[in-house]
Amino acid sequence: MKNETILILDFGGQYSQLIARRVRDAGVYSVVRSYKMPVSEIRDGDYKGIILTGGPASVYKDGSPRCDKAVLEIGIPVLGLCYGAHLMTWLCGGKVESAADSHDGEPEYGLTEVSVQSSSPLFSGLDKAQNCWMSHTDYISTVPDGFTVTGTTPHCPCAAMENPARNLYALQFHPEVLHTVNGNDMMGKFLFDVCKCIGDWKMDSFVDASVAAIRTQIGGKRVLCALSGGVDSAVAAVMVARAVGNQLTCIFVDHGLMRKNEGDMVEATFTTQYDINFIRVNAQERFLNRLAGVSDPETKRKIIGEEFIRVFEEEAGKLGEIDYLVQGTIYPDIIESGSDETAVIKSHHNVGGLPERMDLKLCEPLRDLFKDEVRRAGLELGLPESMVWRQPFPGPGLAVRCIGEVTADRLDVLRDADAIFRDEIAKAGLDREISQYFAVITDMRSVGVMGDARTYDYTIALRAVTTTDFMTADWARIPLDVLASASGRIVNEVRGVNRIVYDITSKPPATIEWE
Repeated sequence: MKNETILILDFGGQYSQLIARRVRDAGVYSVVRSYKMPVSEIRDGDYKGIILTGGPASVYKDGSPRCDKAVLEIGIPVLGLCYGAHLMTWLCGGKVESAADSHDGEPEYGLTEVSVQSSSPLFSGLDKAQNCWMSHTDYISTVPDGFTVTGTTPHCPCAAMENPARNLYALQFHPEVLHTVNGNDMMGKFLFDVCKCIGDWKMDSFVDASVAAIRTQIGGKRVLCALSGGVDSAVAAVMVARAVGNQLTCIFVDHGLMRKNEGDMVEATFTTQYDINFIRVNAQERFLNRLAGVSDPETKRKIIGEEFIRVFEEEAGKLGEIDYLVQGTIYPDIIESGSDETAVIKSHHNVGGLPERMDLKLCEPLRDLFKDEVRRAGLELGLPESMVWRQPFPGPGLAVRCIGEVTADRLDVLRDADAIFRDEIAKAGLDREISQYFAVITDMRSVGVMGDARTYDYTIALRAVTTTDFMTADWARIPLDVLASASGRIVNEVRGVNRIVYDITSKPPATIEWE
């Protein structure tokens, strides 16, 4: 059975994926598509509602992204957020201006108190004063005919508006951001009171539907799975195994870029706990040779991505006829690797790093899921919690945590430092509270003193973040005594390190990984 679906038309906003995440949290499936999506496809899509995202452009300027006005005339409920609200205003005959050039409005950024009308279905049952997250310079100066203003601030004459007769609603602020205190309630009212959704998006139904889809896609063909041992590839492997059984062979490429003792742990897990064809390929020297002298992070990623595919193709040749390659690609990988409306943040080895020529077709059962949804799918599939809640690890491995050239010696230093940091986090009982934590070996050396002697050694950076979707993240407030213990152990137990720093940057502006 097809899930009821909310269509999110993306205008390049930084929060577009958070909107999809909030909708799914409410139990309603959502898909993100370009604003260029043809109206005919939208009509044929049987969507329960449409959300127009924010974006960096000004709707009144030439070349700004605009969907067809007919999107607002289909009869499907539409909610415009920030730029989406401006676009709705513009298309319906209202006026949008820059607050920086006007005496009637002012730019608003950050937490802002909005006065809302409880008569609106989006605000029914809520207090009149709502703390909401604003991020705009442009504002709605003239509301279109037929619309009623349902929210204001001292500096924004229209913080919310609606035309219930046409099923059109607009918010100047961002309900999808956690800083908007009752944002989830507002989104829920749009989904359930306006769009009349019932909330049929459940992980058990997703798993069942995905298994059926994989079975249909692959048929009687043979499949290889790119098994890294991380949660993404593990969930993908078990899901495909449930669909096609012994048609699947999992290949674990040990590229020499794994964490300490991780290769042996992956092999032990999948050879003793699962009835899966498992092959370990020891390719450490091959990858290090390809990476010799390379410092640019994008080049590293592309080299590793291509080498991964080549190894799989070679193994496929040994096994006989193989048609499909299974990968644990997830939604943030797709988004960060760039699309029509988003810039390339970094090429993921399993997306932007894939070579143009490939002999294997791709099967990516998790490409529409966020990280926490992947974990829920893993639990639904019966994976042990120790695997499901394992620390996220990038496909290129420690190569993107080794700033500058990747060498065997530097990797050894990084592995030992990372193992100590992870051990201290676990001993403090913080391993389930912190979303991701790891060490980075920088390309910076500095002067130190040990045993009355001068040292000139590497700086290790420690990174830890909290997040729900890995699209945005905040740096973790680790107790100072835990950081002190980790720092003391690293400089005393790991040769070649004399300085430890802690990264206190959120995402954005930084990414979670350093490269």
